[in-house]
Amino acid sequence: MSQRPVDIAIIGGGPVGVALANLLGQRGVSVAVFERDAAVYPFPRAIHFDGEVMRVFETMGLRAEVEAISRPGLQGMHFVNAEGRTLLIRGGTAALGPHGCASNHYFHQPELEAVLRAGLARFPSVQLRLRHAVTAVEEDDAGATLAVTDLDGDNTQPWRARWVVGCDGGRSLVRRVIGAPMHDLGLHQPWLVFDVLLNTGQPVPPGLPDHTVQHCDPARPMTYCHVTGRRRRWEIMLMPGDDPAELVKPERIWPLVARWLRPDQASIERAVIYTFHSVIASQWRLGPLLLAGDAAHQTPPFLGQGLCAGIRDAANLAWKLDAALRGRPDATLLDSYGPERAPHVHAFIDLAVKLGAIIQTTDAAEARARDARFAEGAPETFNFPAPLLGAGVWRGSGAPVAQIFPQPRLDDGRLLDDAIGDNWALIAEPRLLATLPEPVAAWCRWQGATLLPATHASLHAWLETQGCAAVLLRPDRYVAGVAHDGAALAQLVQSLPGLTAPAPG
Repeated sequence: MSQRPVDIAIIGGGPVGVALANLLGQRGVSVAVFERDAAVYPFPRAIHFDGEVMRVFETMGLRAEVEAISRPGLQGMHFVNAEGRTLLIRGGTAALGPHGCASNHYFHQPELEAVLRAGLARFPSVQLRLRHAVTAVEEDDAGATLAVTDLDGDNTQPWRARWVVGCDGGRSLVRRVIGAPMHDLGLHQPWLVFDVLLNTGQPVPPGLPDHTVQHCDPARPMTYCHVTGRRRRWEIMLMPGDDPAELVKPERIWPLVARWLRPDQASIERAVIYTFHSVIASQWRLGPLLLAGDAAHQTPPFLGQGLCAGIRDAANLAWKLDAALRGRPDATLLDSYGPERAPHVHAFIDLAVKLGAIIQTTDAAEARARDARFAEGAPETFNFPAPLLGAGVWRGSGAPVAQIFPQPRLDDGRLLDDAIGDNWALIAEPRLLATLPEPVAAWCRWQGATLLPATHASLHAWLETQGCAAVLLRPDRYVAGVAHDGAALAQLVQSLPGLTAPAPG
């Protein structure tokens, strides 16, 4: 017997799929999330997200809950050579960064997933189907049919959905149905990843700093991270001659970190060999089928952007799916999802690969040459990139258009996103808002856009710096365009692909 149809079926109940379900549930969309496991995977995997991602958690109403299980990383990431000299520092460590929060956060993934799943209980339109495996997907002009097996009841039933989002990981069923091969961006390297819990009642060993350290030692490249509380992680590159089956054994692990930690100071929670990949899907959509998260891309961890990229996918996709279901756009709006996201995530993967080349140098002569390039002056500092979206729902000639807008705290104490809500927003000088051309006013009414006068000093200063009188923000907080006057603003809203307002009457 067929189950009732849903607007959106999400395959995969990991953090990306459940984040997307929260964002859609907030908009009243009917969603079914299918997850084959009975509970959250109990061991740590991802451990870092950035300020933009915290802003997405804020959008879904879960910032306080996420802050309670994470910690801000205020000391950056230090790239250190074999002699202990700092070569390079990832910056962005202020407690209040451009997104209205710290720019780096560390967390224990099972705790984050528990918060996201608990968030779904707020929405009667969202159902999380645990122990349900999707074994087949067939798309058609009206949507898709999924064969869903209840692994406890051992029966398979069809489900109908208008759209299907594959958040089903690197071996994605949805990606296979779409027929989208992965483009190889050049890095495939096995590493040992192991997590420890420091013993309670003992001081933290002095060699374990709060900041992340990339040990760029050609004899054995490593990464050290302070996660949360007493959790610490090491990632250790496999070298020629290493036996992966042996390297995960405690008697092999402890000698690798003996200079920092002894077996009587901590317990190993998990040790596993991962191969770090850099790949991106060639196609992100086929009709009603879409990809997000690891199903669409995989990045090395050297920038801590794997989970971040998937959450950005969810933020980009949620408002477009909602608009499609409400009949506000034409077909080109969802066509923009992959073309916008792919170049953006590509830029982060490229930087992670470049950082990986610094860290993974194993030739002693090459390492000396690398160190010499960083030898003069203070250590170089870099921040996360702010890449532009690819071609899509924006108009302009480059930054700041197609970049995420900053989030200041306004004069009334609210953060910007609290003031504008989760829809479109037009921030403009008061004189322009008072004389909006009717086509702009009509478009804003059609979209339910928030109109916000730029009376706060930081908003006024932003417009002044950009030499414009108005900025149009998308629901995901990316800049759709800027305008100098009402005529230019009318031209902007009438030119956004997929969002041309219907003619009056």
